[in-house]
This record gives sequence, C-alpha cells and structure tokens, in this order.
Amino acid sequence: MAKGYWVSVYPVISDPERLTAYNKLAGPAVRAAGGRVLSRGGQVVAHEAGIKQRVVLIEFDSFEQAVAAYESEAYQKALVALPDGFERDFRIIEGIH
Repeated sequence: MAKGYWVSVYPVISDPERLTAYNKLAGPAVRAAGGRVLSRGGQVVAHEAGIKQRVVLIEFDSFEQAVAAYESEAYQKALVALPDGFERDFRIIEGIH
C-alpha cells in the first residue's frame, strides 16, 4: 500500500501569530489521524522558478488515511480557525508503491 502525503505551500505568511489557533487544533488532529510531520518550514534552496516558500510535508501510512485525516471532524475544526485572507496551496498525494 502506498503512503499518503499532505503537501502545503504557503506563498505568503504576513502574520504568523494569527496561525496560532489553527496550529493548536491542526497538530493534534494530524497526529490523532496517524500523520507524521516530515518537514515544517526550515531552510529552502530554490531552483528553477526560484520561489522560496514555506513547505509543510506530512506523511500517513496510506493515501486513504491522508484523505480521511483531512476530512476528519477534528481537522475541519482546525480549518475554520485559519485567518481570513490566508492563502496556501494544499495537496494530498499518493506515494510510490
């Protein structure tokens, strides 16, 4: 069974403090659903398009588990806590078998 991954790219974070409510809910929701944070920000060396954005990578034991985690009641509550005007590129992807 292929693993599943959440990949989030944040083009701009103008007010990181406003993410506090989301982070307090999202972290426990992800862990409860079996997610493991592999990368959360940190250093980026940008090539090609040269875009240096914050990237968050979370691994799940399966693609189905990753989808279910996003759809979970706990994570949906976290999404409501995202600040107005917040922008991110979020994807759930399937790993290689």
